[in-house]
Amino acid sequence: MANARLAVRVRLFAIQRELAGTRELRLELPAGATVEDAWTEVARRFPVLEPGRPSVRFARNGDYADAHDEVHDGDEVVFIPPVSGGQEAPEPDLPALRRLELNGSVIDDALLAELRLAVAHPRLGAIVAFLGVTRATPGTPAPGEEDEAARHVGTPVLGLTYEAFEELTLRVMERVAAEVEARHGVRRLAIVHRVGEVPLGEASVAIVAGAAHRAEAFEACRYAIDELKARAPIWKSERFADGSVWIGQPARHGPAPG
Repeated sequence: MANARLAVRVRLFAIQRELAGTRELRLELPAGATVEDAWTEVARRFPVLEPGRPSVRFARNGDYADAHDEVHDGDEVVFIPPVSGGQEAPEPDLPALRRLELNGSVIDDALLAELRLAVAHPRLGAIVAFLGVTRATPGTPAPGEEDEAARHVGTPVLGLTYEAFEELTLRVMERVAAEVEARHGVRRLAIVHRVGEVPLGEASVAIVAGAAHRAEAFEACRYAIDELKARAPIWKSERFADGSVWIGQPARHGPAPG
């Protein structure tokens, strides 16, 4: 029908909500109207919104939509102003914090909270924590352990035992922390690795990195765990119901190329 009309619900958020003074309004649009037509009508009612059009994105019925998508009776349309992505910027002179430990204590929620508080700083916008947890599926046996590993194929790992050459492991942790700072600008980092028995499902290592922005914090955690596993003289034995298998590969002396 030539005079058919559509009822559309429009929701406004953040700066649009503040400028328009409302969170929601109802529109009547002609049949065949698009998301852009909905915007045009709202901007006509609230001209203060029009300057923001170049940075606005759209959603229809709970998912992103193109401006030229057609709307239907009963649709919900949202105009999405710029979201909170943040800007990449250096953080000069941020106080450094390195907490690097080997111990036999349980890595639990209390310790993780303690590490987060230690790493936190008012000038940081991202804190990323990584936990390495004992799993039931076995890893790659160390050279010479292949026959023993074959004997346990199909049986679950019950726990792990960690042993470390402490002095060198702590030196490797220091070197890795320095590399994290040099490569990613992250100056606040905690690494705690457990030694001794670690039951199934419990954490064997915790890494917490604090940075101004999320990208650096994520990369710091990734780099730290990858280098720690490849370079630190920490040995892992998987425990089965009727035996155990050492896991690992030859240690790397320095950082990975690149």
